[in-house]
Parts: sequence; C-alpha cells; structure tokens
Amino acid sequence: MTRAAVAVLAFPELKLVDHAVARVPTRFPYVPGLLSFREIPALLAALARLRIAPDVILCDGHGLAHPRRFGIASHLGVYSGIPTVGVAKSRLIGEHGPPPPRRGAWVPLRDRGETIGAVLRSRASTGPIYVSIGHRVSLPAAVRLVMACTTRFRLPETTRWAHLLASGREPPGNEGVEPISYIGA
Repeated sequence: MTRAAVAVLAFPELKLVDHAVARVPTRFPYVPGLLSFREIPALLAALARLRIAPDVILCDGHGLAHPRRFGIASHLGVYSGIPTVGVAKSRLIGEHGPPPPRRGAWVPLRDRGETIGAVLRSRASTGPIYVSIGHRVSLPAAVRLVMACTTRFRLPETTRWAHLLASGREPPGNEGVEPISYIGA
C-alpha cells in the first residue's frame, strides 16, 4: 500500500485548515528516478478528499531538479492542474557552491549549464534544502514561498504537517482561522 498525506494551511498564518490521508494499492514497481509513478495515485486520492483546495502545493520531492527534468512536484502539478514547488531534503542531481550561512540565502543548483533549482538555507547554520520549479511557478517565487512557509524548523510547515499526518498523528484543532489563501503539501 502507498500512503499519502496532504496538509492545507492558511497563508500567511500557516494554520492547518484541512487535511487528508489516502492509502491505495501500490501498482508500480520501485524504479529509481520514477518514484512519482508509485506515489501519484495516493497523492491524487488525498487531494480529492480535501474540502479546501490548495492554491499551490509544496511537494516533498523534486520538480525540475530531476534527471528527466520532471520529478514528483512536476508530475503532481500537471496531473492536478495546481501550481507546485519541489522541496527536497537532499540533492538528486546538479552542482552548486555552498550557500551563505544566513537564513534565506541561496545559490543556484545547476546541471549541464542550466539552473534547475535553488540550494536554500532555510535556517541559519543548518544543512540546505533543495527548491525547484514544479509546475506554473517561477524559481524566485518558489524560493520566497518556501521561506514564507518555513518557521523555526528546516522544512516548510506544509511538509512537517504532511509527515505528521502520514505517520498517523491527528492534528490539533485550528478553530477560528479565516484563511485568505491556501498552501498544500
């Protein structure tokens, strides 16, 4: 079985306003570089269970920063029609220099002469995260959005909530939140 969790947060408050978890039979074998084919059915099922549709999705994985230039963030964006950003904990491909140690600093992630993402320092003096275009979002906008969704931890709040939900933890209440826009993971 493949499990996927989606957390929808109000922006800019970053309060949880909706969530869904889906489990679907795994129908695609594990093939390095093609992980999205295993995970997309569960992600789409979780998205379909939401009451509030996200305006943009921060996806735990790569978008353009993928050997085929089409990672899970791109795949999900095309299937869902929702703008997406890839936010990964580790580099899949590309080269980069060290990002400055201050929060919000970034350097380009490059592969074969092309900028495919950003190596972003989401917290001072911690390891960077890798941000890449998924679908219908520019790289500068993706970096700004990821930073706006990152509080005191290395990963954006959307990713943290989705990980909690996927592990079976129920979210606390967020009563009284009147969101203006929504971000999903």
